[in-house]
Amino acid sequence: MTLTLPPYAEALGIETMRDDDGRIVLTMAFGPHVQGRPKFLHGGAIAGLLEIAAFATLWDALGEEEPRPQAKPITVTTDYMRGGRERLTYAAATISRLGQRMANVESFAWQESEDKPIAAARMNFLLVRS
Repeated sequence: MTLTLPPYAEALGIETMRDDDGRIVLTMAFGPHVQGRPKFLHGGAIAGLLEIAAFATLWDALGEEEPRPQAKPITVTTDYMRGGRERLTYAAATISRLGQRMANVESFAWQESEDKPIAAARMNFLLVRS
């Protein structure tokens, strides 16, 4: 399955890959397009990375279901744990619930080590099936 990311992902310079466990992992390189205060990532760029990781993981889990349900975010909670520095940033997500009408997804962003996240987001989606 090919993941088509939104145009905002391209603006952030996000790329996708799969890790050894088959999980979707997104990467975002540091640059002027994602810089906030000097030498740090902008919080909005981090939040965008987390949201796109959640959507990508959800779309992947829905597979080839046709027509694909619309996923509308109901709630988004983002926690910033440490400043994102001038280096490659990674993000991945896990789905804790995927029902017929609702999905709950949690995403994490990290730089040096996945064990030391720089931010996390919890998103609840309404799934609208045709």
